[in-house]
Amino acid sequence: MAASVHSGIIATHDQDSGHHREGFISRYVFSRDHKMIAKQFLVTSIAMAFIALLLSILFRIQLGWPDKDFPILEVFLGKWAEGGRIRPDFYLALVTIHGTIMVFFVLTAGLSGTFANLLIPLQVGARDMASPFMNMLSYWSFFASCVVLIASFFIETGPASAGWTVYPPLSAIPKAIPGSGLGMTLWLISVFLFVISSVLGSINYISTVLNLRTRGMDLWKMPLTVWGLFLTAVLGLLTFPVLVAGLVLLIFDRSFGTSFYLSDLVIQGQILPNEGGSPILWEHLFWFLGHPEVYIAILPAFGIVSEVMSTHSRKPIFGYHAMVYSLIGIVVLSFLVWGHHMFVSGMNPFLGGVFMITTLIIAVPSAIKTFNYLATLWRGNIRFTPPMLFAIGFVSFLVSGGLTGIYLGNSSLDIGLHDSYFVVAHFHLVMGCASVFGMLAGVYHWFPKMYGRMMNEKLGYLHFWMTFICAYLVFFPMHFMGIDGVPRRYYAFTEFPFMERWLSVNKFISWAAIVAGIAQLAFLWNYIYSAFFGRKTVSNPWRSNTLEWTTPVEHLHGNWPGDLPTVYRWPYDYSKPGHPEDYISQVIPFSQTRESNLSHDFDGDPEGERIQREWESAKKSESATDQR
Repeated sequence: MAASVHSGIIATHDQDSGHHREGFISRYVFSRDHKMIAKQFLVTSIAMAFIALLLSILFRIQLGWPDKDFPILEVFLGKWAEGGRIRPDFYLALVTIHGTIMVFFVLTAGLSGTFANLLIPLQVGARDMASPFMNMLSYWSFFASCVVLIASFFIETGPASAGWTVYPPLSAIPKAIPGSGLGMTLWLISVFLFVISSVLGSINYISTVLNLRTRGMDLWKMPLTVWGLFLTAVLGLLTFPVLVAGLVLLIFDRSFGTSFYLSDLVIQGQILPNEGGSPILWEHLFWFLGHPEVYIAILPAFGIVSEVMSTHSRKPIFGYHAMVYSLIGIVVLSFLVWGHHMFVSGMNPFLGGVFMITTLIIAVPSAIKTFNYLATLWRGNIRFTPPMLFAIGFVSFLVSGGLTGIYLGNSSLDIGLHDSYFVVAHFHLVMGCASVFGMLAGVYHWFPKMYGRMMNEKLGYLHFWMTFICAYLVFFPMHFMGIDGVPRRYYAFTEFPFMERWLSVNKFISWAAIVAGIAQLAFLWNYIYSAFFGRKTVSNPWRSNTLEWTTPVEHLHGNWPGDLPTVYRWPYDYSKPGHPEDYISQVIPFSQTRESNLSHDFDGDPEGERIQREWESAKKSESATDQR
């Protein structure tokens, strides 16, 4: 049945391979070509990442030098930094928008939007996404979301300042603080648009993987990149609507006098009429998305790193089936762990124990993937290219950040650590740094496919080492600050004597953050310059096995100029004994590689097994004849 469906789809696509003339607007602006849309997602997310980076440097200046005036800040920020010192309410806005941009607009849209669009059709052998028009709408919804969020900096009351988790009552009462007014409304509109983009994209990605795979491309021949992006789409499709439900209730509380999240509140001496609501309801709704969101950000990176490591170590990925099952396990378990964000909310201790168990269990599939990465590297012919270095950096952050998660997953230990800098350190290492390094590994690896040119390797090495070292210098000391009880989200640490001993550490962290920000300029220059003037590439510069490297260097709206390719083998046939080269593309039939075929290559393919047995029998007969 599956074969007949795929055959029909392929025939349809072969009849109209999509090669048609396009004008400037239809090609570069309102494009329906998945490769151009991938570039649009990537460029937009890079721009948003640099905005978030600038915001983080601004609040790191405040934390490192809380009692010093910087007149230049008033020049650029106006009333938000009168006298050269950032106002406390604007500091909260900086933290809020920085977190929102990084979690949603960079780690979600930047990873999934870029690499799902670029790789899913190319790696499963499709002409384009299942719905190119829906794909275009997905990007422009995302772009509109970015515009609305950035616009909130240019209103009188400033952007939202309730934290990226927008907890009530700060987010539910427009008069609570300046950032609770119009800025909060724009935040809600922005996130609604972002959810529309995410859902449209998820439907498209899932449909493409299930329905448009080329001949021979069954689920167990898909690269792990496609598995990661496909399962991310499933996760997003099931969790983002829950956030929408929570946002609708929040809008009702803000605008229509309801009390879903509000009760028994006093503002400026005035008793509010709201009764019966609970902010804990928002926490449940938000974190039901919020924790799967962690895996929405890191699952694509898992897939990207798997592909990069196998390619650049010239070894088959270790434990392919275990990797797939661990990805599926992470998706399932991610729905059962949201309560560990709420251990300090007064949760019933029994429920806290349940969430603690599920939290510790979800570490198992992540550990499986880590061990598989290490086994893939073991005794491999490793090529330390920029994408490989970023992939190894990803594993480093995954391990160091994951180990601290064990402490936070324990409900009794979390009570003392939850509102401290320990959480900031853990979250940024395991989600922020790891996901960003996975994304950068993908950018460096697939840049030749996106632009037909190579990025500069020396700038890539400089970018990696400066970013890797500075990331640890920024976030590793925060663990010790958290253990000492230094709270997160504070505007300044000069109010309490016990925190003053950490002022020198805060200055050190701020300097490391500034150097890390400068390092990103090397990447930005490398990206822009290489896109136009970089060394031109060949069709398969990394000598990789997957289908995207069988397409021409010059982009076609339809990917392949003739018939779609037929897949015969899994994507990780590297360094097979008996084969003259250290890679075998998925489109090479087993009949052409008989000297290197192994018995397990033909699992589920009786015809292939029969042909191989006949060939081996003929070789034995030929050898016996020669001996006689």
